[in-house]
Amino acid sequence: MKHLKLAFMALLLVIGFTNINAQDNNNPWAIGFGVNAVDFYPTNPGLAGHGSWFNEFGNASDHYNMIPAISKLTVGKYLADGFSFEAAGAINKISEVGDNSVSDLSYFSLDGAVKYDLNNVVGNTAWFDPYVSVGGGYTWLDNWGTGTFNGALGANFWFNDNIGLNIESKYKHTFESNIVQHFQHSAGVMIKFGGTDTDGDKVFDKDDACPDVFGLAEFNGCPDSDNDGIVDSKDACPTVAGLAALNGCPDADGDGITDKDDACPNEKGTKENNGCPDTDGDTVVDKFDACPTVAGPAANKGCPWPDTDGDGVVDKEDNCIDVAGPVSNNGCPEITKVEVAKLEELFKTVYFDTGKTTLKKESLTQLDEASQIMTKYKSAKFAIEGYTDSVGGPKLNLELSEGRANSVKEYLVSKGVSASNLNAKGFGEENPIATNMNKAGRAKNRRVEVKLVN
Repeated sequence: MKHLKLAFMALLLVIGFTNINAQDNNNPWAIGFGVNAVDFYPTNPGLAGHGSWFNEFGNASDHYNMIPAISKLTVGKYLADGFSFEAAGAINKISEVGDNSVSDLSYFSLDGAVKYDLNNVVGNTAWFDPYVSVGGGYTWLDNWGTGTFNGALGANFWFNDNIGLNIESKYKHTFESNIVQHFQHSAGVMIKFGGTDTDGDKVFDKDDACPDVFGLAEFNGCPDSDNDGIVDSKDACPTVAGLAALNGCPDADGDGITDKDDACPNEKGTKENNGCPDTDGDTVVDKFDACPTVAGPAANKGCPWPDTDGDGVVDKEDNCIDVAGPVSNNGCPEITKVEVAKLEELFKTVYFDTGKTTLKKESLTQLDEASQIMTKYKSAKFAIEGYTDSVGGPKLNLELSEGRANSVKEYLVSKGVSASNLNAKGFGEENPIATNMNKAGRAKNRRVEVKLVN
C-alpha cells in the first residue's frame, strides 16, 4: 500500500499543475476513469511462457490481468494545434506474466504523455476522435520499480460535446529486468469541461460564433464593426455602414448596385453596365464614350463612323473616301460604258515592233490618256491581253505576247494606276484582228487590248 499511496500523491501533483495552456477550444480540461488490463505475453519473445511480438494480442481470457473495479484515472489539458498533455494513474493485480502464473502482485503506474489528435491529419470526424501519444512514467510491481518509455494509440467516441468513451492500447518499455515490457489496455469514460472566453467578450467560446473576435452578445459573440445591424461575417462591407438588402454595403447613387461593385458609384446606372450610365444607349458607357449623346459603335469609342464624301458608305468601308460612289462599288465611282469604250479605242493604237516588247513612241500618248481614266476609278479591275502576229514559232510568240502585256502594265503603273487593278496575260498568235499575210495586217495583230473585269 505504500507504493499505491506514493503513486496517487504524484498523480495529484500532476493534476494540480495548471500552467500548461488551454483538451479542445471549448473544453480544455478532460478527466477519465475506467478499467485497465496488463498483458506481458506478446512483447517478450525470448522469455519462457511468452509469445512473439503481437502474438495473441487480443487474447484477454488467457493473458490479460484485470480487476473488477475502476482501476485507471486520467487528467488532461489541451495545449494547441491538436496537442494535449495527459497524466494517468492505474492500479492492477498481476496473476499472469505471459503464460506463467504468479502470486497476485500489486501493479501501480503513473504516466505522463503528450497526445496528438489525428483529426488534424485525417479531417474532423466529429464523434470519432483518434489520437497517438508518446511519453514516459514509472511502474511498480510489488517491490520492484522501473521507469518506462510509453507509446499509445487510442480513440475517443463522443456521445455529446462533453462525454465520451475512451479506448487505448499503450506499449510500455521498461528499464528494470524484473519488470518486463508489456501492453496496458484501457477503456473508460472521458469527460471534457472548462469552457473559455478567448476573446474576452463575456460569451464563452462554446457558445461564441466568433470565439477569436470580440463581439456582442446579441450577435452570439460576433462583431458589427460599422454598427449597421449586420454582423461582420455576413456583412459584405464590414467597415462601412450599409443596407441589409445589399448585404451591409452602401449604395451612394441609389441604383441598386453596391458601391464596391459599382464602376460609377456616384452616377446612377444599370446592372448590365456595372452601375454606369449609357445616355445614348449604344452599349458604350458615358465615361468611355467620346460621343455620349450620339450613338456609335464601341470600335469607334461610341461615336458614329465618319462619311467624308457623304455617299452613305462610312470611311472605314469606303475605298474612295473623298469621292462619292455607290455601296455596291465600296463607295467608289463606277466607270461608265463610254469610258470603257474610250479605253478600248485607245488600246487599239498601241503597237510594238516585230519580235520586241518595246512600246512604240506613238503609242505612249494613248496610254497616258488611258491611265488618266483608270486612275479615276480606283476599284475598277482591268485585264491587259497581249497578242502577236504569226511570224515565229508559237512558243516564242506566247512569251513575246506575255512580255508586251507586262510592258503596258508597267507603263500604266508608272503613271499612277494601281498594279493590283491590272492583270497582264499573253495569248500569242490567238485571236488575230487582221490578216498575217501582209505587213499591215501583221502590224495590227501585234497589239495589246484592255478589258474591264468588274
